[in-house]
Amino acid sequence: MTLSEIEQLQTYLRQRFNDPALKVMARPNKDDSAEVYIGDEFIGVLFRDEEDGEISYDFNMAILQIDLPEVGNA
Repeated sequence: MTLSEIEQLQTYLRQRFNDPALKVMARPNKDDSAEVYIGDEFIGVLFRDEEDGEISYDFNMAILQIDLPEVGNA
């Protein structure tokens, strides 16, 4: 991903999630993806996909069960 794409994606995600602490950063030795952080915490990876001249981005975020809050049974 280019620096321009990373900046555009960061601006979009900050606005979408209303979180100015969200950061999109280039990945070392990878040019098809970028890492997403909230503050210093890694939360996922953005992948760039180009097919038939169309560009799209896929955000992957793994959520560990141990990180989920307990929810009471209703």
